[in-house]
Amino acid sequence: MIKKLLLLTILIGAPFVLSAQDKKVKDSIENGWKTSGNVSLLFNQAAFNHEWTGGGTSNYSGNISLTYDFNYRKDKISWDNRFLLDYGISKNKDDKYSKKTNDRLELNSILGRQMKESEWYYSLFFNFKTQMAKGYDFNKDLDQSDPAYRTEKTHFMSPGYLQFGPGLLWKKNDNLYVNIAPATAKFIFVDDKFTAVDENIPGALEAYNKKKYYGVDANESMRFELGASISGYAKFKVMDNVSVENILNLYSNYLDEPKNVDIDYTMNLVMSVNKFITTNFTFQAIYDDNAANGFQIREALGVGVTFAF
Repeated sequence: MIKKLLLLTILIGAPFVLSAQDKKVKDSIENGWKTSGNVSLLFNQAAFNHEWTGGGTSNYSGNISLTYDFNYRKDKISWDNRFLLDYGISKNKDDKYSKKTNDRLELNSILGRQMKESEWYYSLFFNFKTQMAKGYDFNKDLDQSDPAYRTEKTHFMSPGYLQFGPGLLWKKNDNLYVNIAPATAKFIFVDDKFTAVDENIPGALEAYNKKKYYGVDANESMRFELGASISGYAKFKVMDNVSVENILNLYSNYLDEPKNVDIDYTMNLVMSVNKFITTNFTFQAIYDDNAANGFQIREALGVGVTFAF
């Protein structure tokens, strides 16, 4: 496990090091608001008629993502904000239900005050994330017409995550920074219907405690944690029409198993064909022992339409 974490750290850290070596990238520092964003639409589809002998199932999938940055500068004050929305869905012809491939709603904010003329800032960060639609577990041993075939597992604000805390920000420019917050408050919100346990039933509480719902205690709707947070962002161009964006978040809970560091790493590779057509590759790795027993891995590749604004 340690070797895997070390390898992942090296892979994650490499883009930040490479980007740090690029001294030519300089952002113009201007007071006031600076906004930018883009919307990306990806769609894949395959169809086979009855006479097709090669095998296959007709299917479709689609994904929409929105990124919006709104940053403010005032002399030594820096306030960076980013809103993320990502939703994907897929469906096979023979399946009764469509399935989510991605669902993310997130807001990040870092307020900083520059220390003299250095690249260091006193900072205060805020992060909120949840999902938009319901998520289900599917029991493949049952017929799709059986009501128990799919079971609701998550929905909006279940879970919902809120983090904030003071710290230090190292910022080279808008495309390269690291924030360190050694006293971060973290709240995990859930719907108490997922944590409901009748403690009068023998063994019910013990069974729930073996696999708590996102770490929240039985019959509760919130979990509080206090720990250390490190977040990093690095975006750079590999060539004129290829850019790579890296987002890394680490968190250690002082109050419970501090050695189990939560990891959330996302890499977005964008290859532009022209102003509107792009090829997008996304890789995401999440480690959170309150949610799963190992790494959660997601990757997506598609050609789509992107609108910048």
